[in-house]
Amino acid sequence: MNKISLIAGAIALTLTTLVSQAQTLKTPAPSSSQTIKQGFGLGDITVDYSRPSVKGRTVYGDLVPFGKVWRTGANAATKITFSEDVKVEDKDVKAGTYAVYTIPNKDSWEFILYTDLTMGGNTSAYKAENEVLHVTVKPTALTSKVETFTINLADVTGTSATLELLWDKTRVPVRITTEIDAKVMKSIESTMAVDSRPYFQAANYYYENNKDLNQALVWINKAVEQNPKAFWMTMLKARIELKLNDKKAAIATAEKTAALATEAKNDDYVKMANDLIVEAKKK
Repeated sequence: MNKISLIAGAIALTLTTLVSQAQTLKTPAPSSSQTIKQGFGLGDITVDYSRPSVKGRTVYGDLVPFGKVWRTGANAATKITFSEDVKVEDKDVKAGTYAVYTIPNKDSWEFILYTDLTMGGNTSAYKAENEVLHVTVKPTALTSKVETFTINLADVTGTSATLELLWDKTRVPVRITTEIDAKVMKSIESTMAVDSRPYFQAANYYYENNKDLNQALVWINKAVEQNPKAFWMTMLKARIELKLNDKKAAIATAEKTAALATEAKNDDYVKMANDLIVEAKKK
């Protein structure tokens, strides 16, 4: 093999090595991606977005201009998915996936759900006819700076939650609600017509939502009969009895709960049972 061939071979090997290294090299994305998923109502809310950072810049009014459509994040469009129908700021939104756009202003923000998921930051192509929702919300000032743009679901209950947009020293809250009572009541009616009846779940829903407590007591009694060592069920029975103002029964059931929970080595339920006894004796 002559010298030229040796040099050519060395160059080829070097290039192959460099290409291989380039293909395997991973570096952090300038704006990292994140997915959050929150159980909500009878379904879920999922948000996919990218997270730019302040990096010493002036964010709102400069990096993100006032009065202009913003992709509400970085890179591709921020997307939100509702697995069930919801209300956003009291406006109906069907289950589905939408792009999230906003228009920041000094004293108010416009929050938009958009059907085109591919537009990304090319907001010059924005079309009002693709809007599913367009509402105005009130931003609030934060006492400490949030360096990296964050979307969060806070204050989550069975039927409500707050979508928060957090960046720099600004928080933008968007209220989301859902109607589940009719669906749950219909489900209870249908499941109670079969042999394997969810007595505990039905009684718990009635208790939590201030429905017919006497019916809830009937169901929880049946649940306890079927599961005599289920201390969490006897605890619910005690709570229902106390809510019905039957203090004597509530104390006796709570004492039974404490004994069952002690046997099961569950200190949390022992404490809850003893706390209920104290509460009942004060009434």
